[in-house]
Amino acid sequence: MKYPSKLSKDQIAYRASIELPENSYVNLGIGLPSLCAKYLENKRNITFHAENGILGFNEISDIKNQDENLIDAGGQFLSPNNGISFFDSAESFSMIRGGHIDVTVLGGLQVSKNGDLANWMIKSRGIGSIGGAMDLVSGAKNVIVTMEHVTKNNDYKILNKCDFPLTGIKCVKKIITDIAVIEVVDEGLLLTEIAKNWNFEDVQSLTEPKLIPSDYLKEYCTIN
Repeated sequence: MKYPSKLSKDQIAYRASIELPENSYVNLGIGLPSLCAKYLENKRNITFHAENGILGFNEISDIKNQDENLIDAGGQFLSPNNGISFFDSAESFSMIRGGHIDVTVLGGLQVSKNGDLANWMIKSRGIGSIGGAMDLVSGAKNVIVTMEHVTKNNDYKILNKCDFPLTGIKCVKKIITDIAVIEVVDEGLLLTEIAKNWNFEDVQSLTEPKLIPSDYLKEYCTIN
């Protein structure tokens, strides 16, 4: 089946950045989630946190301004803000486990219909490290997952039940993919936004659980 064009990683990140509230403390996962920082345009007072012990950085640094002494937990170079602070991992994880992180945006390998997340190991490879993700999904007040909707082979990534090792159980509140925005609610998965030129049937065909179309279903809000 031929589908319409999907959205880019930057478009997914832009949409996810809209979810970050003013005056909040936010942890961004490596890869796609880290792109969210570039779309805030200093319009909101958001403080970014990194597990390796940094609070108050700006965004991923461009190649001309990289400081090898300023990196996040994923090895990405950061741009400092005035008031940036540094501390050890024990202090950093106390912030996470103590419930002081308002939002975490993470990548995902699989998400289940009840909000279980698997994002640290592909079962067939048998290797991986769960890292700080397990603390973030249990300690952050809001967990958002950004990912491609299906694998390269069009296998489901949004499933009735994850079959990869879990990072957390019933922890995901919103899934933002390259074709849709889905909220995890008590009744199941609520489809709230669809990418341009896509329809409900298209998205459902690439999603294992039955989706619930929102009464206010609209076109995906993102950049061109």
